[in-house]
Amino acid sequence: MENVLIIGANGKTGRLLVKRMAAHSAYNPVAMIRNRDQQSYFEEWGVKTVLGDLEKDFSQAFDGIDKVIFAAGSGAKTGKDKTTLVDKIGAIKSTNLALEQSVKKFVMLSSRGVENAEKADESMQHYLLAKKEADEHLKASSLPHAIVRPGRLTDGPYTGKIKVSSIFNEKGEISREDLAAVLVHMLDDSLSSPQVFEILGGKVAIPEAIRLFLTSGQPVI
Repeated sequence: MENVLIIGANGKTGRLLVKRMAAHSAYNPVAMIRNRDQQSYFEEWGVKTVLGDLEKDFSQAFDGIDKVIFAAGSGAKTGKDKTTLVDKIGAIKSTNLALEQSVKKFVMLSSRGVENAEKADESMQHYLLAKKEADEHLKASSLPHAIVRPGRLTDGPYTGKIKVSSIFNEKGEISREDLAAVLVHMLDDSLSSPQVFEILGGKVAIPEAIRLFLTSGQPVI
């Protein structure tokens, strides 16, 4: 089994990733957490934890790691300084550490709107610019990677169905459950790399939607 480091494991999407991967036959999730008091949740799922803070030195978290999912975020209630530290610098440091450890694949949870971050309204621009710099750093690296940009996240149920495009010209949402499933799916070595795409809730099963998009490069709706 491959050891997969989940950065941002204690967030809403991160916890769903842990639950999904704990039941996966190919992956052994390793949850990166900031505080020991967060361990109990993951211990209930039999998931290994490792302490690591994106704002400090967290290189030890990469020991023995085969693949990475970066699902961390500064959160909507934090200031610009925290956004810079977590969403940009933390993500860039994670990419660099993955390179040093010869990680096989890096899956980045990004955001819609990154491509046009400079044109975003003031409330979102700093966040999107931070995500854009992190994405561009990963894209410029030699790491096999996938950058997944979901629509507005909901706490809705798992449907197992999505739509995929390089960029959507429409508003839309997707459940965190479906997002988690896509992120785990993108770890598969059989999928061509690199990949950068947006996802929304849709009508096509996740594996088929991803396969069709990567094969054709055309939107799958």
